[in-house]
Amino acid sequence: MSHKKQTLGEFIIENQASFKYSSGELSSLLNSIRLAAKVVNHEVNKAGLVDIIGAVGDTNIQGEDQQKLDVYANDKFIQTLTKRNIVCGIASEEEDDFITINSQDENHQNKYVVLIDPLDGSSNIDVNVSVGTIFSIYRRVTPVGTPVHLKDFLQKGSEQVAAGYVVYGTSTMLVYTTGDGVNGFTLNPAIGSFYLSHPDMQFPEDGNIYSVNEGNYIHFPQGIKDYIKYCQLEEDDRPYTSRYIGSLVSDFHRNMIKGGIYLYPQSSKNPNGKLRLLYECNPMAFLAEQANGKASDGFTRTMDVEPTELHQRVPFICGSKNMVEKAEEFMRNAKR
Repeated sequence: MSHKKQTLGEFIIENQASFKYSSGELSSLLNSIRLAAKVVNHEVNKAGLVDIIGAVGDTNIQGEDQQKLDVYANDKFIQTLTKRNIVCGIASEEEDDFITINSQDENHQNKYVVLIDPLDGSSNIDVNVSVGTIFSIYRRVTPVGTPVHLKDFLQKGSEQVAAGYVVYGTSTMLVYTTGDGVNGFTLNPAIGSFYLSHPDMQFPEDGNIYSVNEGNYIHFPQGIKDYIKYCQLEEDDRPYTSRYIGSLVSDFHRNMIKGGIYLYPQSSKNPNGKLRLLYECNPMAFLAEQANGKASDGFTRTMDVEPTELHQRVPFICGSKNMVEKAEEFMRNAKR
């Protein structure tokens, strides 16, 4: 069978040996994400036609106005993951606290926790710019047979068993890793199936794109300011191209394909950065490292950071290996 025709379901079965736990469990998890993604994709694509745009009135735990579609995506992913009898707990960027899910026999037999950003970049919806879903999967650390606990969610990124994202854009793609490389699947909307379109995705070691909100330049630490100036110098293969969509999934996806670096540093406005360790940075860091890239906060590998709270924020630099290492060098030098 050619790569082009292989469906996501077939790919999971064929590669189940690369997942160190039960393949049936992985299939079940990814199938629920695949199903919810298809439903959310349908809503995202008709968002311009119906009155689903605009703030719903509530603000989420992060203090951001929630777009109606955020709420819809959040509900759909939670609903789909709950039905599969595989997940013992879900933490969502849109929920204040984690959700406990009991197994059908009421004995808390389920083994996995899922952390999810149901609709990343949702402020872009009403201007027709790509948005996405980010997910991160861990095996629980508390004993099976007991209710899920906060510590099941507060695991280092290096403990993830799978992570990925769905990008709802020109075409809808699901990109994921189970620790054995990164593969991308494109949705054929006519049939409703995801097909392997981007096998073994890799960040080029070098790139010429830098993605950062330069409007916040004045608030950035000196090391980041110095790195941005380096990117803009007319020297060797520079200046680099600046590309910033403001949707982490889209910026990451482009940089992985073309080669580049994404930066959301700490600033005087956001002393810990703005992105969430558990819902955004860890899954993207796992994908980056599996695709020959790198992710850190400028000093420490992202997946080595010990989480202390569910909605923790961290500075985030990720992308092509050589570019991230150069940015880290500027951060270190500025500290001297």
